[in-house]
Amino acid sequence: MNKLLVFLSLLLIANRNFAQQSDWSDVEKVFVKKGNVQDNIFKITYPRSDLKVKVGDFEVAPGLAFTSWIGFMKMGNNGSIMGDLVLLDKEVAPVISKLISEGLQITALHNHIVNEVPAIKYIHFSGNGDPVSLANKIKSVLVITATPLTTPQVQQQTENPDWSGVEAILGTNGKHNGILLQYSFPRNEKLTERGMDMPAYMGMATGINFQMDGNKAAITGDFVLLADEVNPVAKALTENGIQVTAIHNHMLYDNPRLFMLHFWAVDDPGKLAKGLKAALDKTNSKK
Repeated sequence: MNKLLVFLSLLLIANRNFAQQSDWSDVEKVFVKKGNVQDNIFKITYPRSDLKVKVGDFEVAPGLAFTSWIGFMKMGNNGSIMGDLVLLDKEVAPVISKLISEGLQITALHNHIVNEVPAIKYIHFSGNGDPVSLANKIKSVLVITATPLTTPQVQQQTENPDWSGVEAILGTNGKHNGILLQYSFPRNEKLTERGMDMPAYMGMATGINFQMDGNKAAITGDFVLLADEVNPVAKALTENGIQVTAIHNHMLYDNPRLFMLHFWAVDDPGKLAKGLKAALDKTNSKK
């Protein structure tokens, strides 16, 4: 009986701790916006719906490539924060200054696409501390940009693309989001940052996005790669008419060391899917 009582007590404590870790209401109050929770990661997103960005004649939807995100992970009473801010060139310097003044770490600054108009940059950041304090800090960074802080009104989609051919080639169903098809392929390895486990939802998975436009699609995203995979993936993409647009790191203390390879192409959706499948086959990703 005593063993049963001890077990029940431990179970109650575990459930209480899990409930506390899963309660992000105080963080949501800071942003005045609901987030999503997956693998005990709380994530909130801000599409740059204020921007009209083109690559050549192709108008890029915010959900394809221009969405800022902030991820939170709790560790007892404290937490960590990581994310990616989508910025105009003129916003980069003020954002860097604000991140520094708020005590947040800048982990990367780079492009994801090339030849886009206007030019877009991406700042990756991290921080540790009380989750609500971290939320207030990154909120103060967001407000000095033109990022819309309220959920944009959803425009009714007139298209309902048929992605069945793409999904058959990639061997799995993606997330249908209006004119977008979105994929996330986690890696098989255990990934850490400063010795802390990093779930796939914290930006550790290869992301592939399609946007349909008539009978063609645009693709972009980033492959999350080990060093030995970078050139085989670049070769597979290039041989299939997919442009490599950036290769860089997103973190400072990741283990194993990860490289993010970004890409872009506009072509027949099936042809693009075959090229992406050839590249995915060069990685140790979960298919």
